[in-house]
Order: sequence, then C-alpha cells, then structure tokens
Amino acid sequence: MARGSLRIYLGASPGVGKTYAMLNEGYRRRERGADVVIGFLETHGRTQTAEQIRDLEIVPRATVDYRGTALEEMDLDAVLARNPEVVLVDEFAHTNVPGSRNKKRWQDVETILEHGIHVISTLNIQHLESLNDVISRITGTVQRETVPDAIVRTADQVELVDMSPEAIRRRLSHGNIYAPEKIDAALTNYFRPGNLGALRELALLWLADRVEESLANYLDDQGITEAWETRERVIVGITGAPGGEAIIRRAARIAGRAGGELVGVHVISGDGLHGETGALLDDQRRLVVELGGRAHEVIGAAPAEALLTFARAEKATQIVLGSSRRSRWHELIHGSFVGKVARLADGVDVHVISRRDQLSDGVRRSERWGPSIVDRRRLAVAWALTIFGLPLLTMGALAFGPDIALATELLLFLALVLAIAAIGGRLVAAVAAVTASLLANWYFVEPVRTLTIAAGENVVSLVVFLAVAITVGTLVDVASRRALDARKARTEAGALARSAATLAADPEPLPGLLEQLRVTFELTSVRLDERRDEQWSTIATAPSNLASDGSVGGANPAAVTIPIGHVDDRHRIELTGRKLSADDQYVFHALLDQLVVAIDARRLAIDAQEVATLTTMDGVRTALLRAVSHDLRSPLASIKAVISGLLDPTAHWQPDQTRDALQVVDEETDRLNRLVGNLLDASRLQIGALAATLTATDLGEVAHAAVQSLGRTVDSVVIDVPEEIPLVIADGALLERTLANLISNSTRHGGSRPPLVSAARIGDRVHLCVIDHGAGIPVEMRGDAVAPFHRLGDQRASGEGVGLGLSIAQGFVDAMGGTMGFDDTPGGGLTVTISLDVATSEALAGPPEAIIAEAAETIHGGVGEDSSPPSGPTSPTSSV
Repeated sequence: MARGSLRIYLGASPGVGKTYAMLNEGYRRRERGADVVIGFLETHGRTQTAEQIRDLEIVPRATVDYRGTALEEMDLDAVLARNPEVVLVDEFAHTNVPGSRNKKRWQDVETILEHGIHVISTLNIQHLESLNDVISRITGTVQRETVPDAIVRTADQVELVDMSPEAIRRRLSHGNIYAPEKIDAALTNYFRPGNLGALRELALLWLADRVEESLANYLDDQGITEAWETRERVIVGITGAPGGEAIIRRAARIAGRAGGELVGVHVISGDGLHGETGALLDDQRRLVVELGGRAHEVIGAAPAEALLTFARAEKATQIVLGSSRRSRWHELIHGSFVGKVARLADGVDVHVISRRDQLSDGVRRSERWGPSIVDRRRLAVAWALTIFGLPLLTMGALAFGPDIALATELLLFLALVLAIAAIGGRLVAAVAAVTASLLANWYFVEPVRTLTIAAGENVVSLVVFLAVAITVGTLVDVASRRALDARKARTEAGALARSAATLAADPEPLPGLLEQLRVTFELTSVRLDERRDEQWSTIATAPSNLASDGSVGGANPAAVTIPIGHVDDRHRIELTGRKLSADDQYVFHALLDQLVVAIDARRLAIDAQEVATLTTMDGVRTALLRAVSHDLRSPLASIKAVISGLLDPTAHWQPDQTRDALQVVDEETDRLNRLVGNLLDASRLQIGALAATLTATDLGEVAHAAVQSLGRTVDSVVIDVPEEIPLVIADGALLERTLANLISNSTRHGGSRPPLVSAARIGDRVHLCVIDHGAGIPVEMRGDAVAPFHRLGDQRASGEGVGLGLSIAQGFVDAMGGTMGFDDTPGGGLTVTISLDVATSEALAGPPEAIIAEAAETIHGGVGEDSSPPSGPTSPTSSV
C-alpha cells in the first residue's frame, strides 16, 4: 500500500486561521470528488471555525476514562475502519490521554499515513522541539506539547498561515480567538506585539530553511551545479597571513548588505606541508565566527580548484580574496592564484581586496629566497662550497687538460650546483650556477681565458647548462624543503601523540609533558610555576635536576616566560634555550593545551585528596562522637543514678546496699578515668607532645602494676615474668598503661580463660607477650586493629572503650623505641608481642625524639584537627 501524503498548515500563533484553512482545503477536495472526513477538530468555541465544517463528515470521537473523568480523543480505529481518502486532523502536536493507542497525535497521524490515507493537519510554531526553549524565553510560557522537527520535515507540504501582529490582536479583541473574559489577559501577556512579531519571524525563518533544503535537493536531483542566487553566500579565503582580518571584515560587510551568509574557508595543501599556521590563522577563524559566519577547512592538491569546489558545494554567489603576496616571478612561473579562481569561477562574483601587509619587502624577500633562521649552518656550508668548491673543481678539471670534454665539465659543475641547492637553497644555487657558467666559459670554452665564445654550439651548451642548473637547483631546494617539512611534521605528530599517551597513562603527567616539550624543541630546560599567595613556586621541571635559578650544569641561557592561563592566571611556563620559530610556536601551543589539561587534572586530584582527607577526618569525628555519646555516657549515667538514689530522702539503704552502690560508683569512675585518659593520650600522640622518660624498667613490677590498675574488672590474670628477665629500656608509666590496655582487651575478647602475661629474652631484646584464647583477629584485619576508633565489629552496647586501646598501645610502644606485633595463639586466640631493648649503658644514651615522631605517625589523624603528620615532638620536657 502506498503511503499517504501529509500537508501541514503552520502558524506563528493561535488564532491566525490554521484550522479555518484546513477545513476550507478539505471542503475544496470534497467538491473535487475526494472522500474527505474530519478525524478530529477543535473549534475552541469559535463560531467562524464551526461554520466552515458545513456538511463534511465527522468521525465520532473515542471516550477515554482518566482518573474518573471521561475525556474525548480521536478514534484512530474508527478512522482506519472508515478508510477515507483524506482525513482532517487538528492540533498535530496534541498529547493523547493516557490509555490511548499512541502517546502523541502525530503518532496517530503516522499510523493513518501508513494505511495509505492522506492527512491534512495544523501546527503552531511554538510546538517545534528545536524552537521550544527560544519561544519560552520570548513569551515566558513553557510549551510542554512538542513535535520533533524531523517529523514535520517529512511532510509533503508545509504551508504558512500568516497574519500581521496587529491583525491577530484585532481578531483577539473582537472575540474571534478567546472568550471575552480571557481577552485582556491574553493581550497583555502572550499576544503582545513584540511576542507576535518574534514568533512570526521564527516561523518565516524555519519555513525558509525548509524551502532552501528542498531547493538544494532539487538542484542535486537535476544535476544543476551552478548557484541560483536565491540567497547570497559570501565565501572569504582565510590564509592566516597578516592583514587577513581586514579582508574578513570587508566580506562580512558585503554579506550583511546583501542579507546573505558569510562562510570562511582555509585551503590546506594536499601534502599537508604548506600553508600558513599559527595564532593568526586561529584568530581569523575566530573572527569569522564572531561576525556570524562559519569557518571551514578543505584539503586539495590545487588550492584554486579546491576553493571553487567548496564554493559550488555551498552554492556561493560571491568569493572575496586578498591580493596576492607572491612576487611577479612566482606568478609568472606558477601562475596567479587569483587569476585561476577568476577563470574557474563561472557564475560566481570574485572580489579581490588590496591590502598592506605588515611584513616589509626585505623580510618577504628573505622568506622567498633564504632558508629559515635554524639553517644558518647549512647556509654557511653552501656558500663555502660556492666560494671554494667551484674553484677547486675548476682546478681539478684543468689538471686533466684537454682529456675532459666540455659536456663532462658542465656535468661536473651541475652536480656541484645541485649539491649546493640541496644544502643552501635556491638563492645560493642561482649564484653558484651563474659562477659555474662563467668559470666554464673562461677556462674550457674556446677561446680560453676570455668570455668570448667562438662556436655557436658552445653558446647553446652554456645557456642550457645555466637554465638547467637554476631550474633543477630550484626543484632540489623545493624537494629539500618538503622533506624538512615532512620530518618536522612527523616529529610534531609524534610529540603530540606521545604527549597524549603521557596524559592518558601517567598518573603524574606534568614531568613527562615538560620533558617532551624540552626534547621536541631542543630546549635547555623547561619549568612550570604556580602562584600561591602571591608567591611563585615551581611544581615541575625538565630536566628533573634543574636548579632554582633555571641553570643546568652551570649554564643559564636567557629565559623566556610564557603565561598559560586558559582557566586562570595562576600558572606560567619558563623556557630556556633557543628561540621558537612560528611553526614551533604552533605545535608548542598545541602541547600547551595538553599541559593545561594535565594541570587541571592535577588540581582535581589534589581536590579529591583533600576531600578524601576531610572524609577520613569526618569519619574519625563521627566515631569519636559515637564513642563519647555511648561509652562516656554509660559510666556517667551509672554514677548519676547511684548518687541520685543515695541522695533520695525517701530511699532507705541498708549498709551492704550502700557499700555496693559506692563500689559501683568507684568502678564506673575508674572506667571513665581510663576512657578520658585514652582520649588525652591519643591527642598527645597525634600532636607529638608525648614526654617519654626512658629508664631501666622491671617488667615484672610493671605487669603487676598494670593488673592492679584495672581493679575488679579482671578476676585473674596469669603473670609469668621470670626473675632472670633483664631490665628493659622503657617508660614505666607508659608501659604500664600499654599493658593495661592490652590486658583489658584480652579480658573482654579472650573467652573464659584468663589472659597470660609472659616475658622471654631473645638476643638483645625482651619479648613481652599478652596471650588470650578468644576469637583472635584475622590476618587481613590486623593492620586496621591499631587504627583510632576501630573496634573490628565490636558494637555491643556493653562494650567498654572507644576503640583506642590498641592504637594507644602501638603509639606508646613506638615512643619507647619498641615494636608491637600480632600472632595467632596455638589453639585459638591472639598473642600481642611487645619487643623492647635490654637496658645497657650504650642503649640508654640516645634521645627519644625520632621514635616519638614515629609514635605520632601511628595515631595520625586520630583526634586533632591537623591531619598532617607532626615533624617531631613539641614538648621541650622530653628526656632520657
């Protein structure tokens, strides 16, 4: 079945007469014999619209129940069953009631078209998806019913129903659009003259674009290549040469006066080795866009043909070019670019704009004839070959006398001229060719020692030699330059590829990118600085051993500072070495763009690290608050309850009850004292303010004192410290509290068997072990066991402590110069081993500052505000 055709009446606003036009078209087709029905019509209470129905057949609507309300929609199945030739469907963008066959009415229309039925519909410009946000800003009304532009563009016909803003407002005032009670609000809001004018312009422009698209398709289908001047398109050539901005502005004025479009194009040679590059070209592209145009690049072996091909594809009507910068000799040999464009531009106007270049004639002449500044050594070699090589070759040929023919001598001179051209360029080659011809004439052409030529054939030989030498020398120079450009392009492409790989793979790409810059451009050094608090500091250098003054190995060439501030002005890059050429600067700025990305990535990584640190600190604070809210609150609540009971005058306490109550207060006070002491110790360790007095200490006395400090919380602890165990280097008070924390943990988590404290000497150290027979700590979790506020899943309400016991113990042991480790107890459980040095006179001679700093690292991030590790103890009372 052939697909039906779609015709849409497009209006700029409600009330322009779209439905009226649709009904009239349907009636005309009915009069011509077509079977026409009305699938859906919304008159909005307008009498004139309802009168246009006349005797057209209306398909009954379907009733859809939605949230207890009966709503009417087009009955799609009834329309398909009726199968008319033409169906009229109003409000193409309408959203159907939930529960309908399709979500949108335009989807219903698609179904009708697929059944071979022609459809005539209506649509307002504000319902187009691409213009929805623009119209919302103009009118202040958000339109929620939209249609994709691609759907409307598939219509076979789109006809604009137009009306001036004044006429629409008159219709509205006469009550032909809205009910009388809505007229004043509509006139002062949506139907303001400015709104209607803007909507009308949008509708005209959108339809004009579609007409232009249809015209382009027609021209392509018919094979028409010349431009039809339905709309002016001005093509301007972008060269990147000085003075190009004036040409672009002139082209923009030409396009503006004609109401046309401005298109800029830069032609790149097919080999990719020629053409202007650099900041000027980028600025000129940007200027075209700022003037409302488009900028393009095309590649072609013949620039004139490539430009004209692009112009024909764009259906250009005018081309604007700048006058040629080439010399007359160049145009005589290679032809005029402007002349080629003018000859090939059949039917396209060509404007040639004269300009005054910013470069002097001397500079241009140097560019034409001489090599670049980086080839001075090659130029010197070429001149040396010309000055010394030609005489030496002449002397060598004279040594053979008449045995060498003139043709052979000329070939020898030609070979040397070609070598000079390959090394020094066409200017030196031309001088060498003229000099060689004169030498050949003077020494080898009869009569010798004169410039007179006796035989005519020798005249031809010398003239041909001179012409061939200059021509071939020029070609060799061009080939040499092309080869040099190709090598530079390959090097630059490799540098860009390597920098991109470094940026993607290296977590710290800045040093690698700076080294890439240094190697690519043969610089002495590269340094990247960052400004912090009005002070510049170096964040990366190449080479890595760069001194603060920018010198490497005692050399400090003049530095060139380049600010890089695509995001901000906080960074600068300093180059030392040779001066960069224009081509070098083009690639250099491309690498700088990647350097900016690396700087941004570095800043994001620093921000992420700071966020992670803050998250860790927040977790520590949360754990501390949780511990304080429970572990400190529990003993306080017990003490408060007992004291309140004892002070209650209505309570009668027996002596044994009073003793038990006071014992509870004593135990809870000791518990509270231990918790607060642990928190204070953690703070002191974190800030490095721990005073450790290292002396010869008896482990047996310390172990018994630790058990006694725990009071009644430990029923029994087995202490096995033989009398022959030597004294150790330790702080008795810190070691006692360390053992108290370890024994307390073993008591809570060690099962029914009492913990064991034992000691043994191994070499020059004594191992003090606290052994329990509980669940133990898995190997993979032992690193977290000493973290502050880490309780390894022990969240029992009755659990004592804030998760600082092992952390405090580790910090104290480190402060005393010992080590603490974890092992499995045979048969199950955990063995905590403290290793301390045996007390000798030599061992007691060293200060404890270094080991105290290590202890502070252990508790790092635990309690204090500062998350950075302390550099050493801050207490001046630390002593031995």
